[in-house]
This record gives sequence, C-alpha cells and structure tokens, in this order.
Amino acid sequence: MPLRIGIVGLPNAGKSTLFNALTQANAAVASYPFTTIEPHVGVAEVPDPRLEAIASLIKPDKVVPTTIQFVDIAGLVKGAHRGEGLGNQFLAHIREVDAIALVLRCFENPDVAHMSTRLDPTEDLEVLDLELSLADLGTVERRIERTQAASKAHPKDFEHELAALDLLREHLAQGRPARAFPAAGAKVDTSGRAQPLVAELFLLTNKPRLLVANVGEEALPDGGPMAAQVIETAAREGSQAVVLCADCESALVEWPPDEAAAYRAELGLSAPGLERLVQASYQLLNLITFFTITGGEVVRAWTLHRGESAWHAAGQVHTDMQQGFIRADVVRHADLLAAGSMAATREAGRLRSEGRDYLVQDGDVIHIHFSARA
Repeated sequence: MPLRIGIVGLPNAGKSTLFNALTQANAAVASYPFTTIEPHVGVAEVPDPRLEAIASLIKPDKVVPTTIQFVDIAGLVKGAHRGEGLGNQFLAHIREVDAIALVLRCFENPDVAHMSTRLDPTEDLEVLDLELSLADLGTVERRIERTQAASKAHPKDFEHELAALDLLREHLAQGRPARAFPAAGAKVDTSGRAQPLVAELFLLTNKPRLLVANVGEEALPDGGPMAAQVIETAAREGSQAVVLCADCESALVEWPPDEAAAYRAELGLSAPGLERLVQASYQLLNLITFFTITGGEVVRAWTLHRGESAWHAAGQVHTDMQQGFIRADVVRHADLLAAGSMAATREAGRLRSEGRDYLVQDGDVIHIHFSARA
C-alpha cells in the first residue's frame, strides 16, 4: 500500500490549494466552506536527486520515483465529532491515513472567509486538536460499551481490557492525545493490554502529524509572526513544521522549471515548499529510500521504514522475492556513481553480498537474488 498523508484543516485554510499543488489534480477550490465534499486522492512523486544521478549513469528506458499519496479531506469545524459540518464523514476518512498534515492559515485575505472573528493559527490548532480528541473519546466509549456487553458471560476474560480502556478514556477526557498515552507517572494496567488497544482503535490523535503554516507570498521565506507560532508549537510537541505559500506553489507548478526556480530564488526559497513538505513527511514517518536497477532498463526508487531489513526490501519489490529470498547485492549509491557501473563496483570491492537480516541504509542500491517458486 502507498504511504498516505491526510491534508486536514479548518475550512479555507488552503488545504485544496495545497493538494492541487502537490498532485496537480485540480480539485475544486473556492472561498467558501466545504468545497471539498468527498476526499480527493492524488499521488505526488518524491523528488530525489540520487535517483536522477543513477538514471543519468545507467540511462534506462524507464525511471520510476517513489510516491506519496495525499488525501484532501473536507474542512473540519467545531462540533465535527458530533456530526457538525461533514462531521463523521471527515473522521472516517482520516482514520485511513498513515499521518496527518494539519494546514494552519497564517495569511490575511478579506476576500477569503475565516471560521472565527480572529485569525490565530494557535487557536485554530486547538479547535482541530479538541475535535480529534473528542472523536477519539467517543470511539473509546463505544468500545467500552461493546466490551462490557461481551464480558457479561465471562467477566474475567475482559477484566484487563476494560481496565485499560478506562485508563485510556480518562487520559483522553483530560484533553491529552492518544500518542501521549500513558502519561508520565500515570498508573497503567500492567497486563500489557493498554498499548495494543491504542493501535487497534486507530485513534486519530495517535497518528504522526506535521504542521503546515500556509502563509501569504509577501511573508516568505520565513513566514512572519503567525508562522513562528506554528514552528514553535511543532518544536514543543516534537513534530515537524513546514512554512509555505500554497497559492504561490500552486501557481509555480504551471511555470517552466527554470523560471519557477528563478522566482523562488527571488523570494529567498532554496527549494520548493512542496519538496520540503514531502521531505518532512519522510522524516515524520522515519522513512528511507533504496533503489533497484532492473536489467539496465528500469531504475526505481522504493520506500522503506528505517531499521527494516533486506528481506523487507525484497517484499516491497515483489512478494515472490521475499518468499524465495537468497541474498542481496548492495552498494551505496555514491560508490556506484563513483565507479561508473555495477560491474566496476564489484571489481573495486564496493559491492557487498548481504543476508536477509541486513538493515537497509538510505541510498542503498540493491539487487535481490531469489529462487522462483512454481
């Protein structure tokens, strides 16, 4: 399954504009709430100069970058956990993503309505957090009801689960996110049931998240005081923050690359905001990239979690490779570029033969040897 990032925010925060820029999918954009009724899904290529360098060396027929799937979800409003706005439709869609990008409005524009009388990204984030926490609390309470019903016949079998659920309910009721459960110093069920429950319930506040400060073009490159609030909040909670102008990025994807790069340089930007968002998503989820070269015809980038093995990498390429795994030939991309070919890396002693437990490193070029099964 591709990596999925949900783009979330209050109405008119710039979610759909950002989504369009990321995926060039042309979702409807307007200056009134709920333009996005159903979630739009688009795929963005992950820019990687290493892939381009390998392709320039190999000159394959096809180059395939790795991708991230972005999901543009309808604007969240106060009371969504009770069904306000698009309510439960929104919450059902967000449960399916791997991580959440919270888009916070940090630009003034009298022609684009805001949901409150004052523009404050910190307050907007509090609304989003509250709605997600209350939605999680509702999920836990429903689970408690079902578990209590199931426990009537065999109460001992559900004793530890109910104790863990009560602890989790109390934690969420205090306004704490599921990702901080259990809280430091909290008395926690010792049966080992508490932590698995958080994963089982797909709680919204347990998902990794990054904060996106959507600023006006005039505030680039730093974003101004409102963006500074977002950056400070992200640092305090240990998440990632990205400052960008969704309107500007959406326009620049239509420009010739050299002209867009020159304009970004005038704005003081060293890289596209979208590229920085993708990179932040990778850092957030602790992902790395490895490369394969298929018969000199296809050069491809693949995504893997940091700390996973050559056996996991084989499974990313094809399940048959994983099942029949024999060994992996591995070379660092820099060594391949320096040597000029895979054969030259072997002659130079840079090509290594690794077993299934080898921990793949970011930038590895891997060739999997496997036995085909009938």
